[in-house]
Amino acid sequence: MSKRKLIVQKYGGTSVQSPERIKAVAQRIKSYVTDGFSVVVVVSAMGKTTDQLIDLADSISKSPSKREMDMLLSTGEQVTIALLAMALHEIEVDAISYTGSQIKVLTDGNFSDAKISKISTEKIERSIDDGKVVIVAGFQGIDEDENITTLGRGGSDTSAVALAAVLKSEECEIYTDVDGVYTADPRIVSEAKKLTTISYDEMLELARLGAGVLHSRSVEFAKKYGVRLHVKSSFSYEKGTILMSTEEMMEKFIVSGITAKNDEAKVTIRDIPDRPGISAKLFSDLGQSKIYVNMIVQSTGRDKLASISFTVKKNDVKKTLTICESLKNEFGASAIESKEDITILSAVGVGMLSSYGVAGKMFKILSDHQINIEMISTSEIGISCVIDSIYAELAAKILHKEFIGS
Repeated sequence: MSKRKLIVQKYGGTSVQSPERIKAVAQRIKSYVTDGFSVVVVVSAMGKTTDQLIDLADSISKSPSKREMDMLLSTGEQVTIALLAMALHEIEVDAISYTGSQIKVLTDGNFSDAKISKISTEKIERSIDDGKVVIVAGFQGIDEDENITTLGRGGSDTSAVALAAVLKSEECEIYTDVDGVYTADPRIVSEAKKLTTISYDEMLELARLGAGVLHSRSVEFAKKYGVRLHVKSSFSYEKGTILMSTEEMMEKFIVSGITAKNDEAKVTIRDIPDRPGISAKLFSDLGQSKIYVNMIVQSTGRDKLASISFTVKKNDVKKTLTICESLKNEFGASAIESKEDITILSAVGVGMLSSYGVAGKMFKILSDHQINIEMISTSEIGISCVIDSIYAELAAKILHKEFIGS
């Protein structure tokens, strides 16, 4: 392969949402080629194209097959790669576009949420050796039967990191509409600060807890294969946030980020028998229905009856309640309750590994502002609690001020 330094770049939907934005991306890519880089580019569908394709499918069928949905949705990225190649040709940069199937991004057969198993680099390396910018459709691949598959939410990020790993690129740049990873959502906390660096583990925790800058699968890939990620804005040339291993970080803040996640609901089953097997039955049934469970709290009374509270995605509440009703009929329970107006408030930071009293300080801050905690969950580098959603903005602001500053 070419001895020029290789870089992989990914441009999200907002970065390529119009012909003007595609031309701007082409100019940015040209600047890297001029500086002596070999460039592999992964792109998403333009703007709201994927949503429009989903709406189009809904106008035809209320329950389309997942295979045909993947066939449909994969066309969005195919439009972008061709237009970007044309834009580069117009400014005298040699470029070639490939779909996921053309470069053989092999996946399992799980339509709409496929996992990458292997990527062939032969065609990409040959094109790089020919002096071309290689443009790859993100979010897609093929299974062993050559069915087109899509990678699910955040799939283009995952495509880019996977390519960076197999091509042994030292860095993968993720271009989006924000200029990096912030200590909190700037729309909620005006004092939020852009981080220059963050560890993979912190970013994984923040992504799981609602920070939407990167999808967790792409971060997991980057951590596993040692790919350094650089989150940047496609609307400026400022430095963004670099993701790296904890060992590489010079300074480790106690708390690096505050998140307020509003897309989950709390479900409680009251007064079920406190004996082995009931929790296993409940969460096995939820798992078989592909319902993601986040926080779980169980309490037991003196009368050998237990209550279990847990959180699920709001759009899974109806299915969850149906499963819980079945369990109630099987084992007995005094009540099943759900509450959707909750927020999962979290503080995340690798500095917690070597610090004491973070949980106590967090809970006291909330108590001082009369904010009740309904559930608590902890990890090595994170503390989460469920609060009423009316306090979400206030809680995020006061925790940010106390732990990170203004």
